[in-house]
Amino acid sequence: MDEDIDISRMKREIYPVPDDIAAALSGRGVLEQYRARPAYQQNDYIGWITRAKRPETRQKRLAKMLDELEQGGVYMKMKV
Repeated sequence: MDEDIDISRMKREIYPVPDDIAAALSGRGVLEQYRARPAYQQNDYIGWITRAKRPETRQKRLAKMLDELEQGGVYMKMKV
């Protein structure tokens, strides 16, 4: 899954997509919407989710990303 992301120009830390997040993207049917996002947005979502300290926070962030991808036109609560 990560091999589809062009990270050649990214200077920030690159976060691999964990299996549970990949499964959630597929299960919710938003994998194509995720892949259509710019590499920095994909990476920011993954970093934001995986840096959560509590499992509840991680799940809340994952749900937020999935909702935004489903809705379209929104990235981290901002219109795109």
